[in-house]
Amino acid sequence: MNFFKILKGDIILAEDMVNVYRGELIESIHQGDIAVINDKGDLLAEFGNSEMLTYWRSAAKPVQALPVVSSGAADKYNLTDKELAIMCASHSGEDQHVEVVRGILDKIGLKESDLNCGTHPPLNKKTAKRLCKEGKEPPLIRNNCSGKHAGMLTMCQYNDWDLEDYPEMGHPLQEYLLDVISEITEYPREKIYTGVDGCGVVVYGLPLKNMALAYARLTNPKSLPKKYREAAIRITSSMEKYPELIGGTKRFNTELLKVGKGEFFAKSGAQAVFCVGHLEKNIGLAIKVKDGNSRGVKPATIEAMKQLDLLSKKQLEKLQNYHEYIIKNHHGAKVGKAVADFKLNKNK
Repeated sequence: MNFFKILKGDIILAEDMVNVYRGELIESIHQGDIAVINDKGDLLAEFGNSEMLTYWRSAAKPVQALPVVSSGAADKYNLTDKELAIMCASHSGEDQHVEVVRGILDKIGLKESDLNCGTHPPLNKKTAKRLCKEGKEPPLIRNNCSGKHAGMLTMCQYNDWDLEDYPEMGHPLQEYLLDVISEITEYPREKIYTGVDGCGVVVYGLPLKNMALAYARLTNPKSLPKKYREAAIRITSSMEKYPELIGGTKRFNTELLKVGKGEFFAKSGAQAVFCVGHLEKNIGLAIKVKDGNSRGVKPATIEAMKQLDLLSKKQLEKLQNYHEYIIKNHHGAKVGKAVADFKLNKNK
């Protein structure tokens, strides 16, 4: 089942991607788009519209973290791989995450109150419940983006930039990062849409295929400008080494990285964006579920990686619960499942 969408005079066909069953009946359908690019910029495969414009959201974090290394800030403040990993994270606000973010702030001489990311209950339910029982409001540092903000504050300290309005467009940091995003994605700066992310910083709107290209280029540092090559190695290796910091306990992003064991890096984004970079095959994969429901991301990602031969049989077995995503009711009983149902269009 497909539908037509009119956008600026063009007719774009939206494709069904994931079927959601309740019992034997399909109750809902998630539509989406996928782009698969190699480090040379070739479109290897796609589903739907690989040129779809959408916001990159938190899947942009590995690219946003590059300047922390390439500028020399990481060396000046003796940042560890754990600390670089948390800058790429959308973490669950667990104690393990808080400890690493605090380490960064201590090294750059700032306080938790300097984080300008806003607050929300920790994504980890046990941690959120504990804070509630203790009568505590969620602190800034447990925001899932506190690591990214600590990285941004690191850049501000290193460059002696103002700390008050660092999330806002027009601030030297955000202007600098927009240049980096444009350079790594090979997409003109003036064409990038900018908005405000959930944590208050600038978010970037660009084609899905350029997001995939960025991940592909990160898998092969030689495809990047020289100034970013060491940074790409350090950032991607930190994500591979510390998957529990990228997401958290029982999070899809973390479990996927654990199964990968250094073969690839991956990062989720809000509103159902997900990107993967395969380090051996130098492939970048970008997925967007059109309705923004992350439920569809899990089976779609595993199915796309399966069709691209990016996962072994053993890895697929370990990820089966995400490939056929189980839906439970409030009694904890299985009542349905979300299953990917699409075929990538591969270019020969």
